[in-house]
Amino acid sequence: MKYILTIVVLSLLTITAYAHTPTGKPPVKKMKSSSVQHIVLFKFKPETTAEKVKEIVAAFEALPAKISQIKGFKWGTNNSPENLNKGLTHAFILTFDNEKDRDAYLPHPAHKAFGGLVGPWLAEVTVVDFTDQAK
Repeated sequence: MKYILTIVVLSLLTITAYAHTPTGKPPVKKMKSSSVQHIVLFKFKPETTAEKVKEIVAAFEALPAKISQIKGFKWGTNNSPENLNKGLTHAFILTFDNEKDRDAYLPHPAHKAFGGLVGPWLAEVTVVDFTDQAK
């Protein structure tokens, strides 16, 4: 009974905390002010098979275990209804603590090896990096 009461109290505290945010939604966790978001967008050549795409994605997913400077990794496929993707189908977001860590990632042997794997299969690649400037 004491355990159930504890869960109820914690749940009510959580709900109350969210209710007192301006939007009533959970607060967004702010990135470190120096964090760098490295956004990579791929458009594969038409002859790239689904199996090859899976291999490439798996190799990209393996990079954080090989490169300590990568602090966050997300990826997904385009699902925007706006039709503004210009054929870019896969998006990857890597987070680094700072520009120095991002700069160490770029020439890293594991990153270079990944580039050798993916390069022949890409019709287009776009990369944008930014440091959060939101107030």
